Amino acid sequence: MAAEERGTVVRTAAGAVRGRREEGLTVFRGIPFAAPPVGEARFQAPRPPAAWDGVRDAYEFGPPPPQEAGLQGRRGEPATGDDWLTANVWTPDPTPETPRPVMVWIYGGAYKVGHAGSPGYDAQHLSRAGDVVVVTFNYRLGIEGFLHIEGAPANRGILDQLAALEWVRANIAEFGGDPGNVTVFGESAGAGCVAALLAMPSARGLFHRAIAQSVPGTYFSAALAGDIAAVVAAEAGTRPTATDLAAIDPRALTEAGEALMAKMPTHVPRWGRAAATSTLYSPVVDGEILPTTPWRAVAAGAARDVDLLVGHNSQEFRLFTVLGNLLGRITEEQATAVLRLHAPGGEAGERAYREAFPDATAQDLFERVQSDWLFAMPTHRLAHAHLSAGGRAHLYELDWTPPGLDGALRGCHGLDIPLLFGTYFADLANLLFPDGEVPPDALELTARFQHAWSSFARTGDPGWPAYDQDRALTQILATTSEVRPYPEETARRLWETYEWEELPLLP
Repeated sequence: MAAEERGTVVRTAAGAVRGRREEGLTVFRGIPFAAPPVGEARFQAPRPPAAWDGVRDAYEFGPPPPQEAGLQGRRGEPATGDDWLTANVWTPDPTPETPRPVMVWIYGGAYKVGHAGSPGYDAQHLSRAGDVVVVTFNYRLGIEGFLHIEGAPANRGILDQLAALEWVRANIAEFGGDPGNVTVFGESAGAGCVAALLAMPSARGLFHRAIAQSVPGTYFSAALAGDIAAVVAAEAGTRPTATDLAAIDPRALTEAGEALMAKMPTHVPRWGRAAATSTLYSPVVDGEILPTTPWRAVAAGAARDVDLLVGHNSQEFRLFTVLGNLLGRITEEQATAVLRLHAPGGEAGERAYREAFPDATAQDLFERVQSDWLFAMPTHRLAHAHLSAGGRAHLYELDWTPPGLDGALRGCHGLDIPLLFGTYFADLANLLFPDGEVPPDALELTARFQHAWSSFARTGDPGWPAYDQDRALTQILATTSEVRPYPEETARRLWETYEWEELPLLP
């Protein structure tokens, strides 16, 4: 994007930064919010950035954190340095008479891939359409950010997020944002981090509203996370300690996680459901940084004063069926295996699913139970927990069919990202919109997303009624959008008595 004007200078606590004017916005990229987590800082809590003299040009995104191969084998932009912990700001006006609401994005990617400089997270359209200040930032991933190891604090990736939110509180007024009106929002693993932040005492007061898109139900017990760490470290030829792992280059260390992925099925007897996911990493309920699971904490009132907007997509797991080349190939044996692994009650859960969905094919059941346990039901339960504690929540479901793969990706995981950001030709959107054509209903949905999300950030009201147990009103985002009772009630009843606890290490 060509810059219209260079030279807009803002002073942060660490020093002055120069952004540039781009199509009606002022944009700052690559601002350090913490020191590079290398050397003595490796595997430790984030530290304040070093102050600088003069004016630092903030024109380019900071390097992505070290990570495994992403979608279709891509790693994102090449890393060019160790300054992974940087933030980016899109603002309509750095010096307004009235400060604007602030929206802080936390990217997803199975807690092992992603970076704020991804083209799919270009926040210009959301900032412009919603008249809000948008902040994105990098946080540590995979082994660096989430492996539970001796000599290092747990959940370092989330500690990075706390540092970014503290940076926002201290500095965002200089960019035209209101530090008293901050909304965190994220998708998939990013939504899992949002949910974790709701449960963390150290995060209280750093944000005032939260949007969680497709919350994953995977939070690890310390015992499970420690066992996984031992296996990952052994794959790297070392011990699961900060000292031993720090002897390996961070970009080489990602290869251990990648190598272990092919061996995950052999670990189902000890790791259970965790071994059946696409990640070795999740937030760890360590009793200190993350005292308990989000559902338990929220139900106890930990986030009662935080407005909450949550939702999921109608066929979340379809994306993974397509990426795994399994579409149309699921057998009854495969469906039975995943039903017994994931449905509450094992064999009884399998029977309950088959009785509840008598016309479902093997593929339908294979996708349905994995969509439910991994994303849909934990998302819905978070809204219910918030409501039970006296909080206010709004619920949505995205049920729209993109043109890619002849409509096979209806309501799939990640579909909300290009619709929210209006980035139809980047990252996953290349699969959803393969011919470069964006249908009119996609543009309409983008307008709805951006209006609802920015309105919620401004007032706590996205434009539809709050969720309650009696009516269970849910905004359905589709070609013809409507508000109606929660559409996944049949599945919800199957999970009604299930408790969302941290995943255990099995005997």
